[in-house]
Amino acid sequence: MKKVLIIACLVISNGLYAQDFLIGPTVSYQSQAGNMLKIGGYYLQPLAGNAIGIKLEANAQMAYFREQFFVTPEGSLTFYPTFNNLIIPFAEAEITPYTLTPKIGLSVATIVEFGLGYGFDTKVKTDLKPINGFTFSLGINIPLNAF
Repeated sequence: MKKVLIIACLVISNGLYAQDFLIGPTVSYQSQAGNMLKIGGYYLQPLAGNAIGIKLEANAQMAYFREQFFVTPEGSLTFYPTFNNLIIPFAEAEITPYTLTPKIGLSVATIVEFGLGYGFDTKVKTDLKPINGFTFSLGINIPLNAF
């Protein structure tokens, strides 16, 4: 199973070099003052001859805090300093109406991403605890045009 996953990631990451951009849905889990599910879409643009990349993402954060279900819009910008390896480092900034969250992390062929960061509270939502502090996330980006 491990070999199949490695081969699949290599094939998909090689598809990145054949494309001008990648686009698709994204699903992730984030823990920041509670558990959140994030669903959205992304656009990844390789730059400088596929040496670096920029990803734009729009998500809906869904959570159940203090007996309330809420959905918050989120936008993010991710910078990949290299595409030369299967494991790719990244730096990301996420913004919602209530938080600003810088993150760093590792990505497997830009498909599976693990990030760590710290969220800064910019505005407290009425009847809801502040969403700030240490955060970690695990996400999956599904490239629809990898081949």
